[in-house]
Formats: sequence, structure tokens, C-alpha cells
Amino acid sequence: MIPFLDLKQVNGRHAEAIHEAVERVLASGWYILGSELPRFEQAFAAFCEARHAIGVANGLDALTLSLRALGIGPGDEVIVPSHTFVATWLAVSHVGATPVPVEPVADGFNIDPARIETAITPRTKVIIPVHLYGEPADLEPILDVARRHRLRVVEDAAQAHGARYRGRRIGAHGDLVCWSFYPGKNLGALGDGGAVTTDDAELAERLHALRNYGSRMKYHHEVIGFNSRLDELQAAVLGAKLPFLDDDNAHRSRIAAQYTAALANAPLELPTIGSHRDAVWHLYVVRHPQRDELAARLRDLGVATMIHYPVAPHLQPAYAALGLQRGSLPLAEARQDQVLSLPMGPTQSADETARVISAVREALRAMAS
Repeated sequence: MIPFLDLKQVNGRHAEAIHEAVERVLASGWYILGSELPRFEQAFAAFCEARHAIGVANGLDALTLSLRALGIGPGDEVIVPSHTFVATWLAVSHVGATPVPVEPVADGFNIDPARIETAITPRTKVIIPVHLYGEPADLEPILDVARRHRLRVVEDAAQAHGARYRGRRIGAHGDLVCWSFYPGKNLGALGDGGAVTTDDAELAERLHALRNYGSRMKYHHEVIGFNSRLDELQAAVLGAKLPFLDDDNAHRSRIAAQYTAALANAPLELPTIGSHRDAVWHLYVVRHPQRDELAARLRDLGVATMIHYPVAPHLQPAYAALGLQRGSLPLAEARQDQVLSLPMGPTQSADETARVISAVREALRAMAS
């Protein structure tokens, strides 16, 4: 079976650097808010072309604390993509605000900037574009709408480590940019982890306090905060892996190019990347009207796939109270029924990529006969 992503192999390449990092933390005797975290924060901020990085416990906390730092709460509305992982919506709910979904572009997966303005009401405070599957959202028109309506922009970059928009790294286009270091991400920890990057020093200071019980000085609590610190072990591991991220992303891009070239004439909708965007191919997501049958046939042919995501947020039981029935967001619903992610990872071999391509062609031929 060709794995969807082999994390044992991904991290095994860096075993020596990871062991050295872990030993360094163990020897320090300091496991929370020690020297490893600011070292990684500085390196990650520089990588993202941002002035500040604030390490937190996970990607959902990065989003939630960012909204808290902006003062978002009950009565406010936050524009979110209709097609995304549910964490984007959950962060809005956690601060007591209301998520307002906007559909994706017709030929892709990211939020459609042209649809955002009609979703804005007097209660709208924030737009959250998601750089889904490693492709940056079209930020220029989104930021233009935000400026005209005096809205904040919080980017969900959980899948876009290293991506570029108009030549600049994702990291500080909007007010705050939120990251996840879940193990399967392009830059993954050995557990949960997250961060927020920004060019705004005041927001960075607020986030430093919010992640640490509302405190910047021990036992002095300025605001009602949280316990959400990226721990020393994860910071050290991430710091050890960061220098290899660009090479890993380049390998992903080569796999994506091979898939696209080899499957160009197949009866399959392939992903396309918008102009002025350099994707990092966290996922390679195709679409097919008989997605489940295709996935089953590929499994029988020895290829593991995944579905990102099989149930849109508005159809989840958690959001039943919004009253958004099936049919209310047809583009998101079409994607939930059609998307299929092919194997993609920095250790995937040329032979494995060729076998995936061969299996997809064989499966499609069988389905057409």
C-alpha cells in the first residue's frame, strides 16, 4: 500500500537533529517558556517575513486567541469560508461571535473575494481567508474590501507553511496569521502546536499575555487569559525541522507537477493555482462525481487516499442552530461530495508517484467501462 503520508519516514530523516534538540531540552530542565520557544519564534517569524511570531498550543488556539486579541465577541460576525476544516468556524464560536460563510471560487477551493462584500453587515468585524490545501487565497481584493469596510483580516495559514502571494511569504499580509504544527502539516511537530505571526507589535504583546494566563509578568494578570504555550520540546523539534521546509515544499511541488501533467487528459478535475500565488501543496485534491467509488478502487489497487473534508461545516450537527440546510451553500456541498486527496509528502518516491498515477488511470478506465 502506498501511504497517504508516512510520518515515520518524514521525521526519521531528521532523527539526529530531533534527538539533539530533545536532549538539549532535557538537559536544560526547563520545559515551558524557556529558551527554545523564543529561538524558534524568531526563526519562524524570519521565515514568514513577519516581525513577530507567538507560539501557542495548537492551530485552533492560534485562531481563537487572535480573535480575542482583536476584541471579537458576542454580537460580532466573522466571515469564514464555507469550504474549510471546521476549526476555522470553531474559533469564531469559541469567542461568542457568529460565523458567516462565503462560498469558494467556482474553479477552486479558496474563498471567493467577489462574494465577500455582499456578506458584510454592520456586525461584521473580521474576515478569515483560509489558504486551503497550501494555496494562498487571493489576498489583494480581500484586503481591499477589509480596508474599505474597516475590517480586520485574520489569515488561517494552517496548511500554507512557506507559500507566497505576489512574491511575499504568507505571514503578515493581514493583521494576524494563524498556523498549525499538527504532525501532518508541511512543518509538523511531534504533537500539537501552533503559532501566530504579525507585523503589529501591539497585537503581538496582547497575544503573549493571552497565551499565558493573561500575564506577561509572573502572577500579574492583565486580562482573562488562557493556558496555550508552545512547549519547549515542540519548539525545539520545529526549530530542527524548519531549515528543511523549503526543500520539502519543492519536492511536493514536483509531485504536484507530475500528477498534473500525467492526469491532464483524465476524466478528473485537477487542482489549479491562481495567478501570483506559489502553493506549497500540503494536499493535492482532485474532484470526481463518483469520488467514493474512485477512492475504493484506488484502495484496492494499493493507493491510500483521504477526503478533505466529507461534511461541510454548515452541515455539521455543531452548527445546526445556524439553520443552514443542505442546498444553502451549493459550492461547498459539491466539494464535500467530490474531493479526494491523493498521496502527497516530502518522502514520496518517484516510483510511488508513478504508481499512484498508474492506479488513478486504471481506476478511471474501469469506472468508464
